[in-house]
Amino acid sequence: MSSAELESQQKCTDNLQEQAANAESSASKRDSAPEAGDQGFAAAEQYKNKGNDLLKTKEFTKAIEMYSKAIELYPTSAIYYANRALAHLRQENFGLALQDGVSAVKTDPSYLKGYYRRAAAHMSLGKFKLALSDFEYVAKCRPNDKDAKLKFTECNKIVKMRAFERAIAVDKPEKTLSEMYRDMENITIEDDYKGPQLEDGKVTLQFMKDLMEHYKAQKRLHRKFAYKILCDIDVYMRSQPSLVDIKVPGEEKFTICGDIHGQFYDLMNIFEINGLPSEKNPYLFNGDFVDRGSFSVECIFTLFGFKLLYPNHFFLSRGNHESINMNQMYGFTGEVTAKYTSAMADIFTQVFNWLPLCHCINQKILVMHGGLFSSDDVTLDNIRRIDRNCQPPEEGLMCELLWSDPQQWMGRGPSKRGVGIQFGPDVTETFCKLNKLDYIIRSHEVKDMGYEMAHNGQCITVFSAPNYCDTMGNMGAFITITGNNLTPNIRSFEAVPHPDVKPMAYANSLMNWLA
Repeated sequence: MSSAELESQQKCTDNLQEQAANAESSASKRDSAPEAGDQGFAAAEQYKNKGNDLLKTKEFTKAIEMYSKAIELYPTSAIYYANRALAHLRQENFGLALQDGVSAVKTDPSYLKGYYRRAAAHMSLGKFKLALSDFEYVAKCRPNDKDAKLKFTECNKIVKMRAFERAIAVDKPEKTLSEMYRDMENITIEDDYKGPQLEDGKVTLQFMKDLMEHYKAQKRLHRKFAYKILCDIDVYMRSQPSLVDIKVPGEEKFTICGDIHGQFYDLMNIFEINGLPSEKNPYLFNGDFVDRGSFSVECIFTLFGFKLLYPNHFFLSRGNHESINMNQMYGFTGEVTAKYTSAMADIFTQVFNWLPLCHCINQKILVMHGGLFSSDDVTLDNIRRIDRNCQPPEEGLMCELLWSDPQQWMGRGPSKRGVGIQFGPDVTETFCKLNKLDYIIRSHEVKDMGYEMAHNGQCITVFSAPNYCDTMGNMGAFITITGNNLTPNIRSFEAVPHPDVKPMAYANSLMNWLA
């Protein structure tokens, strides 16, 4: 064991010992809780109960407001912080959830649910060792609790798996997928396979139409063709810059879509409303194609297929969910493994690394998944020079492109997600002026109508997964512009029915337990 690992282990042990000591001394806090006659506490409990009801009906923003009022009246209840943390987790505000988890533990170290909330936030942020410390503490406090032991065991497996992956990693020239899978041509197509087939190894419009119908019938594309599409998209994406310039000529229409998140039947509805992609009907999909929704495989092969069919009229940006941490936790890795193999899941990781980070339309509209930067001097050339062939870092331009969010007030602030930043109207105005842009389009956030106009019209959010995770009740939206009129036209749409496979069906079991 290295000195760094020994130091980390000692810190963990010290932390557990400190938590245990604090828990013993804090047990009296509950005993001394105010009686129901205490008006402040009674009012706080009413707000908490309202928050709980709102949480059950998926009204997370309103639930947070109720818990916040309860905390204002009685800030020494760990339960209020833990409940608000859960609402933040449901809204994917992992940074705020972590803050509340920490507050719950500090307020009452004997309240074990606080450790679960903190662990869930850490896991959502890919901080598995920190999550493991919390699970270990709860398991030690409840040695006969099978659920606590199971959570600790599952998290420990993840930590060990990550350590093993790092240990066997070898620095060597990266091969293309075609080089790695030369035996792909020898894969046999079974006689009973009646699905779509590539024509001379190429994607055609008929293939795409057949593929979508095949997927609607809940059937799978043969692995031979799936591997071929991945190999071809890998070769193509390697040739693309980190910032892709798009020219939309004259009166031609161009469509920008936001997050899809594995909601295949809603993706089909977009094409039903707005027409299939073509050279006369180009599209840009702005990241987060996969995870959470349980038809992510169908979504990604449909999108990759259209990219190969219309390489100059169909565009794909990377989102924060096109990464190994997100995919392993939120379902895509499990789905690919269930429908194909774990080896194919590894292939997707490599392909996602080569997705462009953003697109600039007619030199006037910059489209990225997340948002803007912690510095005012970032230019489009700085973005072009990003070396994107990696997992998203925890800071810097690439991180902020994938993770940042707008805020209503001026300046910058810490991210509610715990990654990236929040940026105000002045930041957007300065960036657009420096780079001679009219406005930016980003995605990354659920909006009630599927979109939001912010920062005096210079920052537009578009989100294309209606009734996100079958719980949020939001509409989806997409944006259309024309080459000679860059004014955004926004179309909202409702969710459509899908087969009875619930969101997160393939997600890591620990994430489902924590939710």
